[in-house]
Amino acid sequence: MSKRDYYKVLDVARSATEADIKKAYRRLAMKYHPDRNPHDKDAEERFKEAKEAYEVLCDAQKRAAYDQYGHAGLDARRASAGAGGFGAESFGDIFGEVFGDIFGGGRRGGGRSQVFRGADLRYELELDLKEAVLGHAVEIEIPKLVECESCHGSGAAKGHAPVTCDGCGGSGQVRVSQGFFQLQQTCPRCRGAGRIVRNPCDSCLGQGRIRRTRTLSVKVPAGVDNGDRIRLSGEGEAGRNGGPPGDLYVEVRVREHPIFERDGEHLSCEVPVSFAMAALGGTVEVPTLDGHVSLKIPAETQSGRVFRVRDKGVRPVRGGSRGDLFCRIMVETPVNLSAEQRDLIRRLDESLLCDAARHNPRERGFFDGVRRFFMGEPQ
Repeated sequence: MSKRDYYKVLDVARSATEADIKKAYRRLAMKYHPDRNPHDKDAEERFKEAKEAYEVLCDAQKRAAYDQYGHAGLDARRASAGAGGFGAESFGDIFGEVFGDIFGGGRRGGGRSQVFRGADLRYELELDLKEAVLGHAVEIEIPKLVECESCHGSGAAKGHAPVTCDGCGGSGQVRVSQGFFQLQQTCPRCRGAGRIVRNPCDSCLGQGRIRRTRTLSVKVPAGVDNGDRIRLSGEGEAGRNGGPPGDLYVEVRVREHPIFERDGEHLSCEVPVSFAMAALGGTVEVPTLDGHVSLKIPAETQSGRVFRVRDKGVRPVRGGSRGDLFCRIMVETPVNLSAEQRDLIRRLDESLLCDAARHNPRERGFFDGVRRFFMGEPQ
């Protein structure tokens, strides 16, 4: 596959300055870096393509060769420089400088201050079952560290700027000798930032960040379940020294429902019916999360029998067909009977006992099995 034009890769004009190229690369690196797109092969390839274009266009000689001869001119330079002559040093010098500005890598010995990505945040969002199944939009309030508006994150007062730390030369690291060994540790003066604020901002006291409460709108997709997480990119805490912000992870917690229980994409509920309806049959209205349905109860339905109502469950958040609703019949024993009602039931029971094997086959079978058990007869 032929390579794309480097200017088109970075989306800059052929007359773009070095600053324009760096800015364009920062934007693409932030978007496609593998750390922010795990297991995404397409993003990884886009990141590699942007890095290669940046390394060429920010090198005056390589850019001149590319402008005159295209990719063929670069291939010729590689051949003349040998296997390691193109790109090995430019990665450490050029890529480290720009990429460190974005993800906190810093530039070794180059006097550039290090930047640090902001912390990720976690928010627990409680929903009822209907909101989780059908989807819901909700506003949440998040207290977090944001970039100081007065100093735009620099930490320095207006008219001033941070200066390079003279303890580490801007690298954020110092070497400490212990006998024959040399150890590298965070600079104690700048705490790894590589720069020092001599005239701190009055609003943030030199920190570059200030705590604020932000209101965010979260669109909860239909079908989420307990433990599902919604990632809001860039809504975490602001980074230090101009670093990128972290992410916000909204973790879903679904409250128990008084009627329904959820099992994956399926729902279940208990449907109480009267003794008369269970014996004679009938129709009962059953609630669902999006309306009511009529459930036909056949005559002689026993307690515990389960009926399936198709497509009244949950549509999974990651795709697939909608689940079903399972209705478990519970025959309700009448309570608070009058003397007349008790007499009617007693008379009915006496009538049924006249032919118990026909009317109560499960009861007759159960007691026959108990008798055989205690008599030692084979079951």
